[in-house]
Amino acid sequence: MSTASTDRAARCAEAARGLTVPLLLHRNATEFGDLPALTALGADDDTLTWSALRDRVTHAARGLSALGLDSGDRMLINMSSRPEHWLLDLAAVHVGAIPSTVYATLSPGQLRYLAEHSGAGIVVLEGEAELARWAPILAGVPTIRHVVTVSGQGSGDGRVVTLAELESTGAAAHRADPGAFEKRWREVPPEAPVTMLYTSGTTGDPKGVVLTHRNVAHQCVLIEDTVKTPDHSRSLAYLPLAHIAERVLGIYYPLYRANHVTICPDQRQLLAALTAVRPISFFGVPRVWEKMAAGVQARIAAADERVRAAFDAASTAALESYRLRAAGSPVPPELAARVAALDEAVLRPLRTGLGLENLVWPGSGAAPIPVSTLLYLAGLGIDVFEVWGMTETTGSCTINTPEAFRTGSVGRVLPGMELRVAGDGEILVRGPLVCSGYLTAGGGVEPITDADGWLATGDVGVLDDDGFLTITDRKKELIINSGGKNISPARIESLLRAHPLIGQAVAIGDRRPYVTALIVLDEEIAPMWARGKGLPDTSIAALATDPLLHAEITGAVDAANAELSRPEQVKAFRIMPTPWTPETGELTPTLKLRRRIVAQQHAAAIDALYDTPSAT
Repeated sequence: MSTASTDRAARCAEAARGLTVPLLLHRNATEFGDLPALTALGADDDTLTWSALRDRVTHAARGLSALGLDSGDRMLINMSSRPEHWLLDLAAVHVGAIPSTVYATLSPGQLRYLAEHSGAGIVVLEGEAELARWAPILAGVPTIRHVVTVSGQGSGDGRVVTLAELESTGAAAHRADPGAFEKRWREVPPEAPVTMLYTSGTTGDPKGVVLTHRNVAHQCVLIEDTVKTPDHSRSLAYLPLAHIAERVLGIYYPLYRANHVTICPDQRQLLAALTAVRPISFFGVPRVWEKMAAGVQARIAAADERVRAAFDAASTAALESYRLRAAGSPVPPELAARVAALDEAVLRPLRTGLGLENLVWPGSGAAPIPVSTLLYLAGLGIDVFEVWGMTETTGSCTINTPEAFRTGSVGRVLPGMELRVAGDGEILVRGPLVCSGYLTAGGGVEPITDADGWLATGDVGVLDDDGFLTITDRKKELIINSGGKNISPARIESLLRAHPLIGQAVAIGDRRPYVTALIVLDEEIAPMWARGKGLPDTSIAALATDPLLHAEITGAVDAANAELSRPEQVKAFRIMPTPWTPETGELTPTLKLRRRIVAQQHAAAIDALYDTPSAT
């Protein structure tokens, strides 16, 4: 590590020292009390300032204490993204408890597992529908002492209290003894847990990742040091708070920077939210960026020849500049001037329509994003920078920046973190972002690092000579065909998903003679494409067997195969007649493939591909 890197790491460590979430909220209420903190999309009149937010956190924390929530206790939250979610999460942290948001898409059986494993004494539910869904769990899990409902009326069950009742009780307790709250939060040390997030469980039961105040404070300092954005800027929270990216970018980083968060509770409203907020930075999971790119592609394709020609000229110039910068080369002044002029005339209006004209740092992570999507977006003037990390590393661990990036890589390791690649290609990391461990069934925390502090991430990758990391696959997901060849399914799937019509793709081939694929159509783009072709039935089920669409997908497979070695090439595929969702089981709540479930649920379709290899 260079002297500059060492100095930077030391500076960041010092900036994070001693910080806790309650300390940051206290600072914001004291120094920036009148600035906006939280707004629900479309409800600007109900914006909570930092001062008002802390007052409500105070009352909710005292109310939770009255219900018996104490230091180290777990509290599950099963509700949508709304200001009350932030309020109750922060309230639990102020009494030293560990809040844990669970995905709304989980099945009753999965919810029961989390309730039993966490040993949570309090569960927060949105309203009566959630209360009814949880009724069998509440009856069968005796460790749950109380339920807080955010909306709706009270219940005949003595364990159930409304948020209004909770805050009223807490406000009265605070008036009677205002010093108790201040004393309590000041006793929360940086090494205490701040949250627990259950991993998606792509290969087995979810694991409860325990993160500390020190973890999240260090992550916030590193983001500030790496991604240059103004103080008190506006940001958009649209991912579930069970997702590590939103937890950091939607709660902890805004606390650290005293930013103004607008909450979008429904991803279908994302475009409206982006155009309302027009954020300085925006993190999109790959599917979000892919849909944006596909939407612009469709719009340009439907435009007249003059518009298409203007776009092609502007996009070509933007891409030329992008490729030079990605290679670390200077952009000639004449090219920079041409890009600026064409951007102002052609590309910026397109970005304005997406609410992205002010972006300083567009990011992507959580799964691989096709290089073709990155290049298309770069041609729009949107340089999307990939990051890599996991829940266990408090989110990002490596990052690309405008000053230093490589297309297709996930960037360089963050200051203070160490990264090395083991002999089998697995990425190992250690440093201040690595979590305390996994929650055990008995309530303890089991460390997940080896004796030297290294975390085996399960991801496989390569480091180039300039320190840029490229992820090639998951260690447990590598395909080993019947000839003994190691094949990366992620690379194949990324190339397939580069086509706008393909929403999901899974490569099959472990212990098989060749690679095949199951392909799922994009629910929005495929019907739009079909209408443009004049097809009478635009349903996904009908399109899955339509010859014209089959020919289009065949072209996409052929294009992917042209980029692959012979053993990697897809020899047969099947277009699935229904979408895959977390509810149908093939995807996790963060939209990662659950390969084991895919293999189980679609075994007959997979076997048929090997009976009829001529399907392509």
